Amino acid sequence: MGRFWKSLTTTALVLLLGASHDAWALRCGSRLVGEGMAESEVIRLCGEPVTVRQLGYVLRPYILKLPGGRPGTHGTRRVYAGFHEELLVKEMLFNFGPRRLMRIMRFEGGYLVSVETAGYGYLDED
Repeated sequence: MGRFWKSLTTTALVLLLGASHDAWALRCGSRLVGEGMAESEVIRLCGEPVTVRQLGYVLRPYILKLPGGRPGTHGTRRVYAGFHEELLVKEMLFNFGPRRLMRIMRFEGGYLVSVETAGYGYLDED
């Protein structure tokens, strides 16, 4: 009986750790799509979006990635450069068919910042 609970606890822990890494990542084909990916890469992996909306612009602090930093940060440290940059904000709707949820992907400055669900998809009847 003790082995069963230990195995169940280990499995639950692995699932929780995996979910906490990138909670809103999704799979397009065999690759994961997640925060920070370029717009062109997302379209290459997920196909063309059904709709694209330009929502305007947002001001964000300009962050420099410099060599150095703490271990585990891929050898870079992030430093505020003292000014802001204006980034174009787009939303793209992706339809993956009637058995999968559609996704609304938000891009700022050409990079993915969030993914939301939008109900089940539909068959594309051309």
